[in-house]
Amino acid sequence: MVEAVKELQELNIGKLKINEPLAHHTTIKIGGPADIFIEPSSVENLQKVMEVIRNHHLNWRAIGRGSNLLVSDKGIEGVVLKLGNGIDSLEINETEITVGGGHSLVSLSTLISKKGLSGLEFASGIPGSVGGAVYMNAGAHGSDISKVLTKAHILFLDGSMEWLSNEELEFSYRTSILQNKRPGIVVEAVFLLEAGEKNSIVAQMQKNKDYRKETQPWNFPCAGSIFRNPLPNYAGKLIEVAGLKGFSIGGAKISEMHGNFIVNAGNATAGDVLALIQHVKDTIYHLYQIKMETEVEIIGRK
Repeated sequence: MVEAVKELQELNIGKLKINEPLAHHTTIKIGGPADIFIEPSSVENLQKVMEVIRNHHLNWRAIGRGSNLLVSDKGIEGVVLKLGNGIDSLEINETEITVGGGHSLVSLSTLISKKGLSGLEFASGIPGSVGGAVYMNAGAHGSDISKVLTKAHILFLDGSMEWLSNEELEFSYRTSILQNKRPGIVVEAVFLLEAGEKNSIVAQMQKNKDYRKETQPWNFPCAGSIFRNPLPNYAGKLIEVAGLKGFSIGGAKISEMHGNFIVNAGNATAGDVLALIQHVKDTIYHLYQIKMETEVEIIGRK
């Protein structure tokens, strides 16, 4: 590990921190330290980092804006790569846009709506990065990334880069091939949108944002939806009917606004959140014989 750190420092690949608390980089404000934390300043520097990771056989994990993540209190072994500035390019060619994986999804949807491009209205309140959204097929309001993405440029651990088509990404509900079958980092995504009437697109975006503010706990740190919807049922409704809204363990609490959100009500630990998740699972199964599965990704040392 020491040799790897020395190599990375000599490469001057961007921001590099040792034992960086990941609570500073997740939307729920929870998470122990990353052994090595890097924000590469370009795709080329990201490739250099991956080469060092490969040569030293280090564990690694890529993150974007830290939504949909619950990081263990013990942190993450190896290297955490945060994609942001330097990997957030944007090119608009009529109705086709090519955007870097580190670009904010909210910023992107807002920007293109003002240019009269339709297709990403659903993303107006999703607080993640483009890369993270592709990785998990993020969605809301009846749409998702798979509806508008044509292809994505992926960096794999062996150093190869490959464009994967929509079909090759094997999208399904909140999943893609990148999560388990072919782990990789989304460095670019290409979306095909539709030309529309700017004012109506902006109005729909605002309607979606207002709905989120009215129904979701935007005033507390949270990780987004905790559970997948066990269709035809909805996780939030099941949790609400079970009387679990407002239930808390330690500093973690089920939101009183929406049952499918766990908020950090004050100094919550990952252990608090995990205990609360298990309590919900046990309660819902006891009442309805329905097995709840998490949508939030739980990562880090056990």
